[in-house]
Amino acid sequence: MSAPATPDLEVRAAVKRFAEHTAVDALSFSVARGSFFSILGPSGCGKTTLLRMIAGFIQPDDGDILIGGNSMKGVGPNRRPVNMVFQQLALFPMMSVGENVAFGLARRGVARAERTRKADAMLERVGLAGAARKKVDELSGGQRQRVAIARSLVLEPTLLLLDEPLGALDLKLREHMKIELKQLQAAFGTTFVYITHDQSEALVLSDHVGVMNRGRFEQLGTPQQLYYEPATPFVAGFVGANNRIAGTALAVNGGRVTVRTADGWTLEARASSPVAGGAAVEAFVRPEVAMLARTAAELPAGQATHSGEVESLLFDGANSAVLLRESSTKFEFRIALPQTGQYADLKVGERIHFGFDPERATCFPAGDRHG
Repeated sequence: MSAPATPDLEVRAAVKRFAEHTAVDALSFSVARGSFFSILGPSGCGKTTLLRMIAGFIQPDDGDILIGGNSMKGVGPNRRPVNMVFQQLALFPMMSVGENVAFGLARRGVARAERTRKADAMLERVGLAGAARKKVDELSGGQRQRVAIARSLVLEPTLLLLDEPLGALDLKLREHMKIELKQLQAAFGTTFVYITHDQSEALVLSDHVGVMNRGRFEQLGTPQQLYYEPATPFVAGFVGANNRIAGTALAVNGGRVTVRTADGWTLEARASSPVAGGAAVEAFVRPEVAMLARTAAELPAGQATHSGEVESLLFDGANSAVLLRESSTKFEFRIALPQTGQYADLKVGERIHFGFDPERATCFPAGDRHG
């Protein structure tokens, strides 16, 4: 059996402090060769600091960062086998597109004819054949993104670091560029390390995602694991839409928790962490898990069933939702709204039943945190 390939990136107990604030807190993880890895988290969680440490712009206070199996201690950014794409792209408007792509090659002393050949070949690979003589301001936003990526990839880095590169684009172009980025990474096979606060970007693009909070990873896994098997309340609330329900564990039986809210609403959910009877808990139910019914009898056996009044109808195409106010409480519950069939004509103020399979709801001790 052959030995496993050395990870392109390995972070070992990396720490970075700024005065009294610990931006990165003893963080350890590795990124497999040729994969698309995203670091997802809210503003201030430490993701940009982590990326800058990988790039070499700042040094960790403790721990180590290895690229291609080699320690980067004392290695400056210009000597690391990495390149970086920033949100603002930093293209040179006075240069042609081809000159922008060849810029790094020129700094390395590559002969003019060779760097022109490499730049032209790279532009062709990113779908910009024939654009070498154009000026940057003649290109669309998406084309500029591809020029920035081509300029980085022509240097054949071990890692391509991307610092929220889609953040400045409008929504439609951002959705298009998600597909292009994923296809480019697959075509080149270069390891991408991507930071974002947008969970949709992370889920669509990535092979694996580290969800970062307060300088640490709350969970590291595939997009499917993060969405369907969140390890902490933070991940459950941050990744995808969720109904978050605070309450008390009335009973725990075989991994299933009976939860009672402060308003007196009772539901059942699967324990995702050990839960003790009487403990404060948080349950999470995704909108698409819940089902609507005109009567309780229409819901499948074994579902937790409730009734509520339609408070709002939120049209957003395929992501449309209905907000229900649970009948006996002030609790609001969001459910995916079918666009056709018997619920397409729901009205505000109408009373309706809803339910969900307890195995598809998750429950944690309140304040539970892993990582």
